[in-house]
Order: sequence, then C-alpha cells, then structure tokens
Amino acid sequence: MRIRLLVSEAWRSLGANLSTTFAAMVTVLVGMFLLGLFIFLGTWTLSWSDHVKRELVVKVQFKTSADPGGPATRAQEMAFLNKLNNVKYVKDHRFISKQKAWATMQKREPALLENLGWNPLPDTVEIIPTKAEHIEDIAASLRPPAAGVVAVETGRKYSKRVLQFAHVIELIFTIATVILLVAATMLIANTIRLSIFSRRREIEVMKLVGATNWFIRGPFMIEGLLCGFGGAVLAVLCLVLGRELALPALDLGNLSSDPDVHALAFPLTAAILLVMGLALGALGSGITLRRFLRV
Repeated sequence: MRIRLLVSEAWRSLGANLSTTFAAMVTVLVGMFLLGLFIFLGTWTLSWSDHVKRELVVKVQFKTSADPGGPATRAQEMAFLNKLNNVKYVKDHRFISKQKAWATMQKREPALLENLGWNPLPDTVEIIPTKAEHIEDIAASLRPPAAGVVAVETGRKYSKRVLQFAHVIELIFTIATVILLVAATMLIANTIRLSIFSRRREIEVMKLVGATNWFIRGPFMIEGLLCGFGGAVLAVLCLVLGRELALPALDLGNLSSDPDVHALAFPLTAAILLVMGLALGALGSGITLRRFLRV
C-alpha cells in the first residue's frame, strides 16, 4: 500500500511539473546518448589497440649460408625451440621455414623475387608473449643469441609506441567515463532540484508533522527513476537510429577488417544505459534531497 502511494505521488508530481520533467528527461537523454557513443567508440578503440598489441612478437632469425659460420643446423634450431619452453612470459611460438617465408613473399611481392635464383630468406621463429608488455623481457632472456641464431628482434621503437598508445587510450577512456558520469549526475541533480525547490514548503510541513526522511524521499526517488529510465530509453532509440543511418557512412571496416576488432555488443550497451539512467536518476534525486531534508 505504501509503495502504491509513493508511486502515485511520484506520477502526480511528474504530471504537475511537465516542464521540469521534460528538462530532466532531456538531460538524461543527452547524457546517456553521449555515454552510448563513448562506449561504442571507446570499446572499439580498446579492441583495436588490443588487436595491435597481439600483433607484437619477438622475431628470431636463424643463420643462412650468407652469414659467418654458414647456415644454422637442424639440431641448433631444435635446441633453440626446446629452450623456449623454459623462457618466462612465452605464450606460444611459430616456426616459419625459409620455404614457407618464400611462398608468402611470392604472394605479397612477386616482382621482388622473380629475378632471384635462390632463396635468401632465413628460417625464423615468432615468439608470442603472454602480454605485449613482456616482449623486451623475452628478448633480453634470449641474448646473447644462441648458436645458429643471427638476430633477436622486437621492433622496439614500434612496439614502444604501440604500448604507449594503448595505455593512453585506456587512461583516456577511464577518465572520460568518470567525468561524463559525474557531469550527468550533477546535471540531473540540478534539474530535479527545480522540482523539489518548488515544493520545499510541502517538504518542510511533512517534516514538522513527523514524516520520516525515507517517506519524503520516496516519491522524489521514484520520480528520478522514471525520468532517468525515460531519458535512457530515448537515448537508446536515438542510438538505434544512429546505428542504422550514420554507422554505415563511417564504415569502420575500412580501418580494420579483422574480426576480433569490434565495439561492445549493442544489446549490452543498451542494458548499461538503461541501468545507468535509473541509477543516475535516483542518485540525482538523492543528492538534491539531502539539502531540503535538513529542517
């Protein structure tokens, strides 16, 4: 019975204060729409940076006939591969024979190889780290090079830039999300404050006759929940329209065609926005009411 009373009171207040109700819903709409866009772009960028980090490997080249001491023997190559089983931070490794490297190069750059009468490419091993940040640790543990190995390469300059970029993206995503949520909460609180301010006398009278804080807070909290949910629903609808109309024009597939580069699934994004809309609406009401309940 009490819950029904609180809901009916909140609904009456929403109808009696259409202008502030509309303002609150629009505030939530804008905040959740921006948050939805940021989740899409942020998670896509994080996914892309993770994909680039997975491409970072330690490359080990074995000696060829052109190197001092002649080409690496099969025994030397097997000894090196067995050594990798005891190297820290190694997730996996791929052995690429000179014949396979030649076939790959023929597909990519056939013009470069058409006049060569022999295969100058070395046997190589690509070492996949457990985390991209460990490639230098792996390379350090393989130096000085073992017998039959001519070079241990990490592309240090490139890998350092990739890792720095990935860390910056993660930091920006975290900070911007926090700032956006705080700003949305404060905007919603200020908007709801208009409705509460117009009824401050009513709140004071209810306090003086013995109404508890939670009984007074209930209708306003439900009002905030309804405004937050309504604004979040509108934001999701706007994002659906944007996904159907604007997203094809962006064509993010041209930036990366790899299937593991993708944004957060839209249903999950929509669920997050609806929950955040409810939470921000209630939180905005709760923050604002604290001032007016001090009678």
